[in-house]
Amino acid sequence: MKQYVVIGCGRFGSSIAENLYRLGHDVLAIDKNEETVQNISDKVTHAVQSDSTDEHALRSLGIRNFDVAVVTIGSDIQSSIMATLIVKDLGVKYVVAKAQNDMHAKVLYKIGADRVVFPERDMGVRVAHNLVASNILDYIELAPDYSIMEITALDEWDGKTILDLNIRSKYGVNIMAIKHGNHINVSPLADDLVAKGDILVVIGHNKDLKRLQK
Repeated sequence: MKQYVVIGCGRFGSSIAENLYRLGHDVLAIDKNEETVQNISDKVTHAVQSDSTDEHALRSLGIRNFDVAVVTIGSDIQSSIMATLIVKDLGVKYVVAKAQNDMHAKVLYKIGADRVVFPERDMGVRVAHNLVASNILDYIELAPDYSIMEITALDEWDGKTILDLNIRSKYGVNIMAIKHGNHINVSPLADDLVAKGDILVVIGHNKDLKRLQK
């Protein structure tokens, strides 16, 4: 069980904090708004009203003992940068920070953020791909040119093995997993069958993934 501190409990931050807690982890939620803290207090391990740009205040909360810090402060870029810098300086090993734009992200990486996320932009990308292709269920951009995609198996794949489909040679992508109902087959073998309605998790170059869209 890991210990997480989530700084900034707006919609995105509170969703992360609550889900981490549901997954069985210790979660400390921090926000400067008293009402926000009260609303989330029974959905996490601890919730505290505090100024995330005050190093002394964060130090007194024992931030250095947490495995991961997630800085999800919204529109106040200066506070986001300060909070990220402070938790990193206090010794948190892994820091995830939310960015508003590319410049904000560059600064966050410069001051030590291990990962920067763009929740609004990323969700926009995922929804757009879902809208333009009926067989795409989810889409996660790993890098500018590579992504992971969840797709429903094409009708012509029904009853064929991975070897028969020859997806790697034909499309240039790799199958990471096959979901069949409630069963997930991770790293499927060449003789594993694909059935109609199966969901395939594939990874590859964006131009190759595009060929799987219909």
